[in-house]
Amino acid sequence: MSATRKLPARLETDPAKALELLVGLPEVNVLGIFVDKAHTELHVETRTETTGCLECGVVARFKGFREVLLTDLPAFAKPTRLHWHKRRFSCVEAACPKGHVTEEDRRIAAPRMKLTDRAGRAATKEVGFHGRTVNEVAKSFGCDWHTLNDAVMAYGRALVDAPGRFGEVEAIGLDEVAFVRAAPYGVTQFSTSIVDVRAGQLLDVVPGRGGAEPAAWLRSRSEDFRSSIRYGTLDLSGAYRAVFEEVLPDAVLVADPFHVVKLANERLDDCRRRVQNDVLGHRGRKGDPLYRCRRLLTRADERLSDKGRTKLVGLLRAGDPHGEVAPMPNAQRGLLSTAVRSEIGRYTYQ
Repeated sequence: MSATRKLPARLETDPAKALELLVGLPEVNVLGIFVDKAHTELHVETRTETTGCLECGVVARFKGFREVLLTDLPAFAKPTRLHWHKRRFSCVEAACPKGHVTEEDRRIAAPRMKLTDRAGRAATKEVGFHGRTVNEVAKSFGCDWHTLNDAVMAYGRALVDAPGRFGEVEAIGLDEVAFVRAAPYGVTQFSTSIVDVRAGQLLDVVPGRGGAEPAAWLRSRSEDFRSSIRYGTLDLSGAYRAVFEEVLPDAVLVADPFHVVKLANERLDDCRRRVQNDVLGHRGRKGDPLYRCRRLLTRADERLSDKGRTKLVGLLRAGDPHGEVAPMPNAQRGLLSTAVRSEIGRYTYQ
């Protein structure tokens, strides 16, 4: 006596329908499938028997099939090719300029796309949301870089241009990025990243590292968007500072510690070299006090040992008789020249 297998009622037990559910495409007949060690090939056709002419709407006459090859989502951890056997029709209206019609179904693939709709959406999410490179995703899909990048550009542009893509921005940041590195056939090309600092979200990328493009981008936003911006972060670039002063004059400018310290060290070194020439009449030499303390001047206070701090104070007294390099009475509190303080006074340090 054989045991009776009891299956849940929700299961599809018809093999043909189960295969269609597994494929996951809307209203298609699965004609066949081929699987080897390298890839998967899936042949399908739609269930549409007749269609109207796209130009005049008259019911067209069936003419034959046209096989279109598309890149689909990987199946069974292998690149998958979808062979869509499209029906072709001819318009029976003699005055119709269209003549011939090939069926389209945007649920399967958008016109002129080489990826299926679901593959294009998945690729856009992998690149845009998960931060994977186009080349990496293209390899996993089994297609070339240009094929996948065209799909990402097509699907991603609608997302980038969506009005509600980002909400209220309180702190906006500008920073330059080397977009194309220098090579034998070209020079380094820069772009400017516009970022919502609090949300950590990239808002847009504009060409160049000047102020014209970021200023134009901000002006193209609504008045409500600009009025909500309270802070502007930048790397002490004069061009970016001019953007904020011109377009967002009420925004508080914020510089990160790295660039503030870098600028302070540069101005301090300029002051040290000038005092060196004024006092001794030549550039720094091995035995000159200010030259000997050049490394100690730019070292963080917490990294100075007691011996190093004593040495620094002594060399400054010997080489800086008028206190121009170290204007503060207590050298242990830090060293900032007048030029440094006037330069960074426009910014908020945090």
